[in-house]
Amino acid sequence: MGVDKSIRVLRIGHRYVRDYRTLTHLCLVSRAFGAEAIYLEEIDDGLAEGVQEVNDAWGGTFEVHQVPSWKSAINEAKKEGRVVVHLTMYGIPVQDRSRELGEHDKFLIAVGGPKVPGEVYQLADYNVAVTSQPHSEVAALAIVLHELQKGEELKKEFGPAKMKIIPSEKGKRVEKLT
Repeated sequence: MGVDKSIRVLRIGHRYVRDYRTLTHLCLVSRAFGAEAIYLEEIDDGLAEGVQEVNDAWGGTFEVHQVPSWKSAINEAKKEGRVVVHLTMYGIPVQDRSRELGEHDKFLIAVGGPKVPGEVYQLADYNVAVTSQPHSEVAALAIVLHELQKGEELKKEFGPAKMKIIPSEKGKRVEKLT
């Protein structure tokens, strides 16, 4: 990949029973768009196993980590020299912060649910918005990951893998590698 960034994602305010599909999609998007890991306060065994199955089949080393609290994850990220970027529709448009964000190499992207504690806004280095309209946090995450990596994540090679999609204008082509 042409742009080497270390990106991790933090889910804030997740309610496992209600948000299972959203959390699964946050994991899949994080992985596919170049993040290394996602941090959660609560992990269901099925989620961790599902992510590992995706890694085994399609390649990659994306990880799911449990943290004691969202605040501890932010504090630890800051100790590691990570820039904390909070995705919120109330923030400054990401395109207005793109150049400044591009100067950094290590990130923690905080993705909230409906009730993000006000303290998150204060602890974040950047509060950025992808539009100022209600929409999916999964979509916002994908756009910000794309913006941070200047589109280079779309060229990422995942390996070792058991399967690989062969691009095709019509139909589905999957090559089995093992």
